[in-house]
Amino acid sequence: MEETEKKKIKLDKKTALAKAEHYCAYQERSQQEIRDKLYEWGLWTDDVEELISELIQTNFLNEERFTQAYVSGKFNIKHWGKIKIKQGLKLKRIPDKMIQRALNGINYDEYLKAILSAAQKKAPLIKEKDPFKRQYKLVSYLMGKGFEKDLIILVLKANELA
Repeated sequence: MEETEKKKIKLDKKTALAKAEHYCAYQERSQQEIRDKLYEWGLWTDDVEELISELIQTNFLNEERFTQAYVSGKFNIKHWGKIKIKQGLKLKRIPDKMIQRALNGINYDEYLKAILSAAQKKAPLIKEKDPFKRQYKLVSYLMGKGFEKDLIILVLKANELA
């Protein structure tokens, strides 16, 4: 057996619950992250769902809290736009309504400031001479960070960066 291959860990329910509680206490987690981890630890479907229910009842696992923390972290620390944040949450199988509620919590003025800040940091780094290509590259960069095209154009025009 190669060293790079992971050994499949088989845990009993009690040990898995303790490890899952520790895993949740360390950082907010989504139900899907916990589900994947429990399957990785070799538990069966019935046990996994039972443990997830127990983690929810003991408040170790709370999707609403996870969603708020995820949105806050990705916006305030990573400076992602709403589109990229939404995609990340969809990958974690968070319900659309919960995603929308969390995204609505982002202050609109702060959001526009984040777009402007990212644009001001990136603009001097673009070496392109043609103004249309410069703007295209800047807009593409900001869209890659997850900001909406209409808001990008609005911010760039208002601040004479376009």
